[in-house]
Amino acid sequence: MSQTPEQRRELGAFLRSRRARITPVEAGLPLTGRRRTPGLRREELALLAGMSATWYTYLEQGRDIRASDQVLDALAGALRLPPIERDHLFQLAGRAPVAELPDAEPLAPEVAAVPLLLQPQPAYVIDGTYDVLSRNRAAEETFPGLVGDDGRRPNFVRWTFLEPLARDVLVDWEPEARGLLARVRTLAGGHPGDPRYARLVEEIHQGSAEVRDWWPRFEVETRGGGRKRLRSPGRGVVTYDYTAFHVAGQPDRTLVIYAESGGAGE
Repeated sequence: MSQTPEQRRELGAFLRSRRARITPVEAGLPLTGRRRTPGLRREELALLAGMSATWYTYLEQGRDIRASDQVLDALAGALRLPPIERDHLFQLAGRAPVAELPDAEPLAPEVAAVPLLLQPQPAYVIDGTYDVLSRNRAAEETFPGLVGDDGRRPNFVRWTFLEPLARDVLVDWEPEARGLLARVRTLAGGHPGDPRYARLVEEIHQGSAEVRDWWPRFEVETRGGGRKRLRSPGRGVVTYDYTAFHVAGQPDRTLVIYAESGGAGE
């Protein structure tokens, strides 16, 4: 598969970030006195991965060269990448199937009606960029400020980073926001060239200092459910379990359902 210039630049930056994260001791190398930079040197990583330092440097510089599956596996092993980061490495290198852009067809009425049927449990349907395609009243009440008066489609990424109320509603705002940003990066990596992700990432970069700080860390993540603590007016902190289901035949459309798992109170 072909690799876009954006993917090549992202691949180089991702490799640099992961090279800086692993110490020589963790990589099984002997200590050699004081080091000016943290992590592994380029030539050390190249040695561990069994390739020339020059070729690895070209890869990290984002040059138009192709890395084989064997080379990528060697780099992933040398960098001690967990499975999600290994998959992201292959995606950026153009060695994994690129997700097809979803059709622009509207959400089917029977799917849009599901969150309404789940009232009073907060529920909504989102697409791959976290645009909210359908929601029920409980979701609007649980996430105040999600639905704005500017006529734009609600979006959970914009709400999390740009809506001041989100920092009060999400009790654990920082880990929740950081995990969401990691998932956005993962999804964007699977849709190179999709302008929707580029616009979304640019908007939250402009409006959030945290995004500007966290994005260069190249964190990636997937999640299908979990637990959140949300602050509710008049009830205090309520713990919710939530589960996500992909819509049949439309893997980029996801139904998310919340259910209380604990009592209210701080």
